[in-house]
Amino acid sequence: MALKIRLTRIGALHQPHYRVVIAEARSRRDGAPVETIGSYDPRAKANGFKVNLERVDYWMSKGALPTDTLHAMIKRARRAAPAAEAAAPVAV
Repeated sequence: MALKIRLTRIGALHQPHYRVVIAEARSRRDGAPVETIGSYDPRAKANGFKVNLERVDYWMSKGALPTDTLHAMIKRARRAAPAAEAAAPVAV
């Protein structure tokens, strides 16, 4: 069972919206996923990509491979994660 981390489309016509899912490599694009780990809204002005990086790491350790598009998006999200943590206020 080869797994892929990929996008599945859920948006209406001319209103794209995607879910980031773990799915079998041979299943169809909008088929039943193993797990949903995030979302992507390409029309959003800021931060349209949300993904659970812990689950990405877990599934990649189990052998799941991201598509080329998601590989680039995950790299960008990893770079943005430390900046977001640094900007968050710390309660004393």
